[in-house]
Amino acid sequence: MQPCSCDTFVALPPSTVGQRIIFGKNSDRPCDEVQEVVYFPARDYNAGEKVECTYIEVEQVAHTHAVVLSRPAWLWGAEMGANEHQVCVGNEAVWGRESADGDEALLGMDLVRLALERADTAEKAVDVITELLEKYGQGGSCMEDESGFTYHNSFLISDRTEAWLLETAGKYWAAERVEDGHRNISNQYGITTKIDKEHPEMREYARSKGWWDGKTQFNFATVYSFITTARIEAAGSRYCEGKKLLEKSNGRITAETMMDILRDKDSGINMEGMFMTTGSMVSVIPRDPSLPGVHYFTATPDPERSVFKPFIFVKNLKPLEETTSPSYGPDDPVKKKPRFQSKPDRKHELFVKHELVAAIMDSFKERGKKIKESMRSLEKQKMAQMEELLSHGVEEPDFLVNLFSSSVKEEVAVYSKS
Repeated sequence: MQPCSCDTFVALPPSTVGQRIIFGKNSDRPCDEVQEVVYFPARDYNAGEKVECTYIEVEQVAHTHAVVLSRPAWLWGAEMGANEHQVCVGNEAVWGRESADGDEALLGMDLVRLALERADTAEKAVDVITELLEKYGQGGSCMEDESGFTYHNSFLISDRTEAWLLETAGKYWAAERVEDGHRNISNQYGITTKIDKEHPEMREYARSKGWWDGKTQFNFATVYSFITTARIEAAGSRYCEGKKLLEKSNGRITAETMMDILRDKDSGINMEGMFMTTGSMVSVIPRDPSLPGVHYFTATPDPERSVFKPFIFVKNLKPLEETTSPSYGPDDPVKKKPRFQSKPDRKHELFVKHELVAAIMDSFKERGKKIKESMRSLEKQKMAQMEELLSHGVEEPDFLVNLFSSSVKEEVAVYSKS
């Protein structure tokens, strides 16, 4: 199995309809992995407190923002998510000349969550990730087994005004600001000569390794990438297809456009096989700060036969029980050393129902067609309701406290009828 994973997209005015930023990501992971969607409220902490991430502890900050995350159920961090300030982050696996075989440290997915908990703008998220990278490093197995699957990370980050692309190689990094148009990333370096922030020793390190002569114009992707690998080539084709799909709708990109892109199987963006799309996210962020951001998550594999369900940050939100996996605490095989000696059942309530319906859809074509039509009908209905809020604002926030959970219940009701 040649691991390859994820495609992340962002579109900003004038590429989008209205003054909105559209963010999207497919999380491509091992096909037997469960992805959960969870909410954590904002919190204050005492001085000197620590936070236990997937493998290591780091110093906690005085205040963390409220976050909604889509994450592999076995780890602490997240593949993608958003915070109450409408910062969205998704990460990608990247491989390059710098070895990714390091000791256990912070996973890229831990850095996604830490950035969302600590940053109220996209640029601050870049600073949070790079400071943590410098202090703690990145490393450790990115799969729930002993395969030792490791990688470096790139991040696409957006807020109400702009987006940032951050690419890392060990502790070295480069970042590029994206102020308009659209951008997508797959499993390859994409920052070339436009570098808006960087690790102070990044160029000198490359020169010392013989990757750059110190004279020609510095191109981050050229300097830090492999010359050629099968992984990069596969990612390259998905990257090109994703870019083409964005181009095709340039100037009229909406949440529906992004969902269609994430559902596209011909391009490989909706991945199938040993690595498959196990969770998807689309966020709609109006530039007007008086309007809510709407974050859609599937919490189930294969967006083509999943429902994108809306989440909005309001006060008094409850835990998202239907999409939260069982917790095993200190007895979890991920926490015990040697790690990954067994795999507990991590299926959440929605995953179990969806798995059953997916099997019906595979076995009975006509029945499957009707189920899919009902799923799309529910999704369209929810999106129409959200369009009202995106255009006119939230007048009754209390009505949105159970928005995501009630949408999940409606999805389950569709499955029950089938």
